[in-house]
Amino acid sequence: MMLTRRGLGQTVAPENVKVLDPMPLGMLGQKVGMTQVYDETGKQFPVTVLRVGPNPILLVRNQDRDGYDAIQVGFMDKPRRKANRAERGHVAADLESKRKAERIKAGVQLPPKPNCEPQRYIREYRLAKPDEALAVGKLLRCEDVFKEVKAVDVTGKSKGRGTAGVMKRHNFKGLRTSHGVKKGSRQRGSIASNASNRGSGRPKKGIRMAGRYGNEKVTIRNLRVVKVDAENNLLLVEGAVPGPNGGVVSVRATNKKTSRHGKEPVQQAQSPAKKAAAAKKKK
Repeated sequence: MMLTRRGLGQTVAPENVKVLDPMPLGMLGQKVGMTQVYDETGKQFPVTVLRVGPNPILLVRNQDRDGYDAIQVGFMDKPRRKANRAERGHVAADLESKRKAERIKAGVQLPPKPNCEPQRYIREYRLAKPDEALAVGKLLRCEDVFKEVKAVDVTGKSKGRGTAGVMKRHNFKGLRTSHGVKKGSRQRGSIASNASNRGSGRPKKGIRMAGRYGNEKVTIRNLRVVKVDAENNLLLVEGAVPGPNGGVVSVRATNKKTSRHGKEPVQQAQSPAKKAAAAKKKK
């Protein structure tokens, strides 16, 4: 909960409340699959295994040149024979070009290059403030970013289901399967009321009908981090993640203020009746 001072327009956080970063640093990864792990007490947890990083920093944006602070990271090397000249020039400092020579001759200071292989996937993450530790060419690893993170938000592209009906797409119940309903048990039913009460004779915008299902950007928030495998760059999160096995995902620390992960368990005070029963049982 954030408190605001009247008349000053300043936002103040209480001392006992931890304010999460509104723009946490993220990384690109790949969904490996699902499995199950056990804790010390033998409790089972379904987890999704993510191969996160390593991500080389390709570009650092700042307020003076770009108007905002951000870093650009890449994931998975791309063979140079399959990369075009623009992709090679984005990461290589020794690539010669006429435009580059003209800019150097004019005294333009060119941004640094990471001198790495071209990347298949590139993503930019905004930062709340500049960080000197994030320099071009640095290799971000899973343990560096998510070592002390309790929960993450995972973004991926969901599986495409093609054109689907209302029962599969919107969980409609369908019509009755009695003898009076002829080949219409999976239909959506009448939409006349949705057209008549609009006044124009056309159905309302946003009415749930059959259509394309899936193949869209989906974010699953507040997934608990179960384990970080630094040696293999693996991140185990509790729960399901959108997309197929092998799909590219974006992982960043959650900014959900009401996250239940990482909080200390609250011990409830024992009632006098239970205390008396426990004392009697000991005797």
